[in-house]
Amino acid sequence: MLIILAGPSGTGKSTILKKLFSEDERLAFSVSHTTRPPRDGEVDGREYHFVDDATFDRMVEDGAFAEWAHVHRRRYGTSRAEVDRLLTAGKDPVFDIDVVGADNLHRAYPDAVRVFILPPSLAKLEARLRGRGTEGEAMIQTRLANAKAEIAAAPRFDYLVINQSVDEAAASLSAIIRGERHRASRYDDLPQRLLSGEEIA
Repeated sequence: MLIILAGPSGTGKSTILKKLFSEDERLAFSVSHTTRPPRDGEVDGREYHFVDDATFDRMVEDGAFAEWAHVHRRRYGTSRAEVDRLLTAGKDPVFDIDVVGADNLHRAYPDAVRVFILPPSLAKLEARLRGRGTEGEAMIQTRLANAKAEIAAAPRFDYLVINQSVDEAAASLSAIIRGERHRASRYDDLPQRLLSGEEIA
């Protein structure tokens, strides 16, 4: 099962996911490729695969991406190989991507679960962005402008979660994932397997 997580920069998606990953070993972060430079403390292959424009261009030409998009003047993409690797390992891949990427990824994987993380208010979102201290004023203004457009797209998602508290938001997201794992359409062969005498672990 693929879980697509989107929301404006500064809504705390990474913090929520960090808590979730510590509690659910079946979840695995899908590491995207990006042309943006790493921030302090980021490690290539952990937060992102950091590549130059030429490498990204080559991957696009080779059809290596399930989706890719321009975001905040940079490019981000989800490689098909990364998705296949996680699914083969029996993991539920989790994607932290923008709204455009979420739409494109959902077209490639229609059964994916889409969750949008909302800030409590635009004022708190701006405070979080400034509190990170990772970008200049121009980029902060770009992110705030993009946030309004992204929030307007939130109703297209399957679920909405407000991050007023990291613990509460993580609990809500966990409940969504647990519920989706039990959706009948994901196990349409289960009744017949039981009727044929199979024991389901």
